[in-house]
Amino acid sequence: MLNEERIILMTKMASYEEHEGKKNVAIGNYFRSDYIGFQLLKSVISATVAFLIVFGMFVFYDFEMFMQDIYKMDLLSFAKNVLIAYAVTVGGYTVITYIVCVKRYNRAKQSLKCYYNNLKKLSGIYEK
Repeated sequence: MLNEERIILMTKMASYEEHEGKKNVAIGNYFRSDYIGFQLLKSVISATVAFLIVFGMFVFYDFEMFMQDIYKMDLLSFAKNVLIAYAVTVGGYTVITYIVCVKRYNRAKQSLKCYYNNLKKLSGIYEK
């Protein structure tokens, strides 16, 4: 005899496994600090690459003027301004990444907890 509650629960769980469950299981396999640390490392690397690309575009946009002014400008002041811009860019990107990853991790853990509760419920239905 078909149990309607069991079929509905199994369908809901299969849909979860197919769509968002894959991502949540991948996130749930990490400890919180490991997941956030890994995402922050990827974020710093990405922000560095993006900053280098934008800085290169800035320099090459008017390269002739830059080369003429390089002998007139204070290189230490220029380097300091570039490093400050780099620190602000990477710092801001890292803070945003931290906030997003904490929310994503907490949401995934909560979703997995609900999924495991449904598994227990399904197991209880089978035992009846």
